[in-house]
Amino acid sequence: MEPANLQQKFFRHLKSILPGHLSLVDEVAELLGISNDSAYRRIRGEKPISLEEIQKLCIRYHISLDQLINVESESTIFFGKNLDGDNFDLDKYLDYLLINLKLITGAKEKMFYYEAKDMPLFYFFLHDELASFKLFFWIKTVLLCKGYSKMQFEDHELSGIIHKKGIEIIRAYNKIPSSEIWSADALNATVRQIEYYSYTGVIRKKETIELLYTQLEQTIEHLREQAEYGEKFTTGQKPLGYENFHLYYNEWFLGNNTVLVEADGVQTVYVNHAVMNQLITHDSEFCSFTKKSLNNIMKKSLLISSVGEKERNRFFNNLLSEICHSKNEVLRG
Repeated sequence: MEPANLQQKFFRHLKSILPGHLSLVDEVAELLGISNDSAYRRIRGEKPISLEEIQKLCIRYHISLDQLINVESESTIFFGKNLDGDNFDLDKYLDYLLINLKLITGAKEKMFYYEAKDMPLFYFFLHDELASFKLFFWIKTVLLCKGYSKMQFEDHELSGIIHKKGIEIIRAYNKIPSSEIWSADALNATVRQIEYYSYTGVIRKKETIELLYTQLEQTIEHLREQAEYGEKFTTGQKPLGYENFHLYYNEWFLGNNTVLVEADGVQTVYVNHAVMNQLITHDSEFCSFTKKSLNNIMKKSLLISSVGEKERNRFFNNLLSEICHSKNEVLRG
């Protein structure tokens, strides 16, 4: 391929992964510190782009140059910043989550696939205290953040941040058509975490324990209602007739908390690691393979949204039984 054609191919790829509201010319000009006219000339292939410039663009937009020039390296480029307990900022973490959801909602054509090992984080935001518990557990026990080592749950000050951002997060997610794949173990992590903090005294009040279990039950009942209508909506609202929620019950293996997002032709895969962290890629081969894998899982799973009332009720009743059993065990001491 001629250098000018390869350069044009590079910029076509860059344009395809940019959010729709961003201008390719403006982005290139700002990052490279050149005029818009100079940026246009590079994009059209009229002026050769330097190695230093292409390096800046690849780093900034997480582009694999190997893939674009067809080098068979058998590697996939991932990006993502690992969270550090020494400087973790919950406000920024929630902002990042919200910004990404809003970018997806802004796409004309969009789809969100979620292979869930645990209940998706979005649903915890239906209840402030339940969301506070989940994030408190991650901050205290997973990230080992300073100031949390001896803190009990009732002493946290997370509710203000979570209430404000949580409502926006769940509303944004509800606007995105989604297919979620759940297993019978989707609540295991959360139930075990409540038990652990109850037995170790991190939760000191019986009323707090009861509230967390109650909110978890209410969340599952709400999800049952969403599945019945095949639509996502917030608590207290009524479904509007949108068919934007497909829930699959996977009986045969434990998922990996893998997410595939499609937005106006751009695919992105988010691979969960170390509880709170994400490895992210736009690599076309990896994204295509992931979608094929998810489609295979859905074909072998039971669709329990809109249809399959018997299986749907069996699935949700089993989840509620797990919550009830755990609550009784904990409250008995």
